[in-house]
Amino acid sequence: MNDDLPLADELAAVTARMWGLLLSHETLGTVLGLVTSLAKGAIPGTIGAGVSLVDPKGHRTSTSATDAVVLRADALQYELDEGPCLTAWETRTLVRVDDLDHDRRWPRWTRAARPLGMRASLSAPLVTEDDALGALKVYAAPPNAYGEREEHLLTLFAAQAAVLVANVRTVEAAQRVGDELRRAFRSRDQIAMAKGVLMARHGSDENTAFAALADLARRQRKTLHDVAQSLLRTTSEAGR
Repeated sequence: MNDDLPLADELAAVTARMWGLLLSHETLGTVLGLVTSLAKGAIPGTIGAGVSLVDPKGHRTSTSATDAVVLRADALQYELDEGPCLTAWETRTLVRVDDLDHDRRWPRWTRAARPLGMRASLSAPLVTEDDALGALKVYAAPPNAYGEREEHLLTLFAAQAAVLVANVRTVEAAQRVGDELRRAFRSRDQIAMAKGVLMARHGSDENTAFAALADLARRQRKTLHDVAQSLLRTTSEAGR
């Protein structure tokens, strides 16, 4: 289908640029911003695009949009707990709004969103295997701006974006675990060094030194790591 070639080019560009971001340790927010920017350019007639990641309870965890009006349209959905984006996420199906002025599916959201000046929209779920991550949506000013071709394009785009977003989240999770392990090891080492200071200072054994450190932490209402760090800092300063 020759009409799909522009989208294929866009998806190839997204993939290459996303992996570049992953390799340079960019954040999920950066990746979401790139997805919305490319979606706006890839779907004909679109004046704004947005993406929302949602937890299992339907609460937004991350969001990005190309325009302030898109941010407001999305925010209204979560404030009112209804709208095409939430429906796309909940049902895992693409949702099309042909004319906001005549759509009756989400009466509160429709009424609140009309003044924003966008009468047509497409919302596609971001799904990987059995996990619904959120939804990608595009908006157009005139009614009936989107048809079957645009539905097909956004569905393909969302599928690619979902894989890439999942990869970024996996990388960030791994980085967080790595950071936590490094902090844990550093804390353990500092506590061990602080025990050594107390053992040398008082001629006590390891268990007695640890008990003294723990008692100090309790009295000062601090963590064991903070007390150890403070003791090491004071000892270092005294030795200068």
